[in-house]
Amino acid sequence: MPDGSVELTLSLHASIAEIDAADWDACAGSGNPFVSYAFLSAMEDSGSASRRTGWLPQHAVLKNADGAVVAVVPMYAKSHSYGEYVFDHGWAHALERAGGDYYPKLQVAVPFSPVPGPRLLRRPGTGIPIAALAQALEQACDSLGTSSVHATFCTQEEWSELGHAGWLQRTGMQFHWENEGYSSFDEFLGALSSRKRKVLRRERRDANACGLTFHALAGDEITEAHWDAFYRFYRSTVDRKWGSAYLTRDFFSMLGARLGDKVVLMYAEHGGKPAAGALNLAGEDALYGRNWGCRGDWPFLHFELCYYRAIDWAIEHGLKRVEAGAQGRHKIQRGYLPKHTYSAHWISHSGLRRAVANFLVEERHGIEREMAALAEDSPFRKGEE
Repeated sequence: MPDGSVELTLSLHASIAEIDAADWDACAGSGNPFVSYAFLSAMEDSGSASRRTGWLPQHAVLKNADGAVVAVVPMYAKSHSYGEYVFDHGWAHALERAGGDYYPKLQVAVPFSPVPGPRLLRRPGTGIPIAALAQALEQACDSLGTSSVHATFCTQEEWSELGHAGWLQRTGMQFHWENEGYSSFDEFLGALSSRKRKVLRRERRDANACGLTFHALAGDEITEAHWDAFYRFYRSTVDRKWGSAYLTRDFFSMLGARLGDKVVLMYAEHGGKPAAGALNLAGEDALYGRNWGCRGDWPFLHFELCYYRAIDWAIEHGLKRVEAGAQGRHKIQRGYLPKHTYSAHWISHSGLRRAVANFLVEERHGIEREMAALAEDSPFRKGEE
């Protein structure tokens, strides 16, 4: 495919193992661990992102005329819309009612991970425009006979440029904690209103008064025994929420082995036995909360392990923010404020594209209204308070 005076060639790959790891990471960079070769290969090699789970790799590679890899895209052919956290079931039903097939579709994403970050991974210095990647993905959609391409939890820059390229733009919302240069958790608490500060102190006090022992483990400190316990926690959480256990036990071992100190496990024991765990990945400027689980009923343990311990760790390691995953309006009272998330969508069917475009305009207005209302619930001090 041509891009101005630059000749580019697109290829699709049914496994990330077909792509050189150094080429992939040269495009992905080191800022966000979820788009690293290590993370995505662990997803595939463990059988987590696979035919069994309905995530069939179709990774896109763009090469220049010299055969050098200038861009890569983590992409999957999907036969369903589960594990994405950007919901399009209504779009699928609408096309099916009209006699069309929404599945298979192409998903530019990190499987089972509602983590914002780059999706169109370009090698620095090559000057490959996002519009060229958009054109390549549209061609892939056409050649594979899929209905659409969806870039979910992409960056705002990618969202904007894909919009200019004719893709439909969607916004969502998550709750993130921002580090305003705090030297300690107590200094963070000092930024809250008096009433909210008392609530958080009480929750931490009660969680730490139950005879639990807490550990923040990273890299080699996480043993196979820890992963055994954590996988039990993970399965217990999935079972309670009537979800599907996409992640295999092998995934967690591979994750620890391949990502090293970027893997951070908040771990609680009671009487020397595993009680709870919260899995995080550390990027260059953020700590990303992922899965969690526990056995037993401990007051405020979820808040302590997933939110407060994550804040402690981020402050200690000088990270700018904590992103604690999808959903959870209760997070706002714990200092996690609403932030935009972005996705962009290419839909081949003209009728569905028009209908979705109209829907997204109204949805964006709704998101803005909701975020404005939630901002009023901020726990931070206002004015002279």
